Amino acid sequence: MVAAKNIYKSFNGRYVLEDISATFEEGKTNLIIGQSGSGKTVLLKCLVGLHQVDRGEVWFHDVEYTGLLHRRRSELRQQIGVLFQSGALFDFATVEGNVMFPLSMFSGISKGEQRDRAHACLERVNLIGARKLRISELSGGMQKRAAIARAISLKPKYLFCDEPNSGLDPKTAILIDALIKEITVENNITTIINTHDMNSVMEIGDKIIFLHNGKKWWEGAKNDILDAENVELNEFVFANSLAKKARGMM
Repeated sequence: MVAAKNIYKSFNGRYVLEDISATFEEGKTNLIIGQSGSGKTVLLKCLVGLHQVDRGEVWFHDVEYTGLLHRRRSELRQQIGVLFQSGALFDFATVEGNVMFPLSMFSGISKGEQRDRAHACLERVNLIGARKLRISELSGGMQKRAAIARAISLKPKYLFCDEPNSGLDPKTAILIDALIKEITVENNITTIINTHDMNSVMEIGDKIIFLHNGKKWWEGAKNDILDAENVELNEFVFANSLAKKARGMM
């Protein structure tokens, strides 16, 4: 379980997040949705610790992350996997080398064990045959799968995904969604996904948090969205649906 309690975050004197409180459930895919500029990515980075909050608290189970000293925070970060929007893979390394990188930095296990762990993760995302390839040799979908393998290499309790379907075609996006959902359930991970894709919401969303202008505007289950009496949420869903229809006609 991850909890945000009364989170505020500002840049240059302007609040991007205001009084955000939410609980993200263990073993579930928790989605943060909203229009561009609504504060989704900033909230995700505050939860991970990439942004320091102005006020409020972030809790990982019974540990207040925001109040930890550097050493204890570093220890907790080893339980956190992050899938960045760009993938953030190293072009100079092989697929195998990318997955082994966090293991060499944080795990303390032998080189052979690191390789075995990396291979197990690559098997899970169906990339073991590409382990010796460079990142530039992979398709966009393969790069996402390699990034997922790296994110789960340390067997995290918490998985954060920033726009995992960005830049992918619809078929590949569905496959990536399904993979993240399966890994979440298999390993009982608390997974938090920042997205604007309503397909992701309806396919894999267990709990949904909708942000509007930096505030939590709605939360609930995916089955409740279409019946929600929330003007801004309805506009977001409608605009998202129109955009997908327009892309399908192109």
